Amino acid sequence: MFLTGGTGFLGSAVARLLVERGDSVKALVRDPSRAGRLRELGCEVVEGDLSDEGALVAALRGCTALVHGAGLYAVGVPDSRRDDLVDTNVRGTERMLGAALTAGIHKAVHVSSVVVFGDTAGRVVDETWTRDPALPWSSVYEETKAVAHGRAQDLSARGLPLSIVQPGLVYGPGDPSDVGQLLQHLLDGRLNALPFPELGVVPVHRDDAAEGVVAVLDKGVPGESYVLAGDPVRLRDLVAALAELSGRRPPRFTVPSALLKALSPLGAIAGPALGLPPNLAELVRCSHGVTFWASSDKAARELGWHPRSLSDGLRSLLAPATSGASVS
Repeated sequence: MFLTGGTGFLGSAVARLLVERGDSVKALVRDPSRAGRLRELGCEVVEGDLSDEGALVAALRGCTALVHGAGLYAVGVPDSRRDDLVDTNVRGTERMLGAALTAGIHKAVHVSSVVVFGDTAGRVVDETWTRDPALPWSSVYEETKAVAHGRAQDLSARGLPLSIVQPGLVYGPGDPSDVGQLLQHLLDGRLNALPFPELGVVPVHRDDAAEGVVAVLDKGVPGESYVLAGDPVRLRDLVAALAELSGRRPPRFTVPSALLKALSPLGAIAGPALGLPPNLAELVRCSHGVTFWASSDKAARELGWHPRSLSDGLRSLLAPATSGASVS
């Protein structure tokens, strides 16, 4: 088994599940200093990145399956970082999956996202949904994940036995994402104002998403995609649910999106000062009233995959918070 993204939030959970069931895992790692947990699990750590398809073909030698979970998540990024996302999410996916095709991998899974559907405008869509190509991209991240998703489908059509997973908002203890930091601020009593309360997400606990990835690896049909997501919710309701479970007060105020948009010309200064990324215009576009809502009915029906409830998932955040552990 070959794994990319194994040092990441979701990928580390996938690695654990694969090892626990007896798979031999070879993990591609850019920074070996971050691979301590993978080594503890018994994974073979291979130093490298996604820049050389020939080297990836060689690294795949002896493996029959691939989970490609490496990717770069960032929103509100300055133009100077655009190529980083393009190279990792698009070109890196092309090279990794192209190498898998060349190496004759028997089964591959590509970790995509529900963001490739774009703003669903309040609708809960499924895997058959096609994003309106006339709509502008809300962020470079959305664009690169959507393009990578299409390239993965192209390689599947060329003969790679590939299935695709599309997780919703992955959360859980140790979540390093922007939403993970926001939830930790609530638990720490430091969330005084909530940005983008109308943002619509489909949260899925990290451990459930990892189980879904393994289920697709085992039972997913090549050429098919599978959404892995919980019930649709607005960010304000997600925060309120955690506040109730933790005994914390939800924030009394919201951060006006109009204010952030007005500050966007000064984003390089205003963003970090507000604890936000520098490209405020992009942040507003991909967050203000946008819904990334999709249904996991297909995964339930075909794979027997069912995520835990939101309340059960949010309870997993409480013990790390009370023990002083950081969810960042």
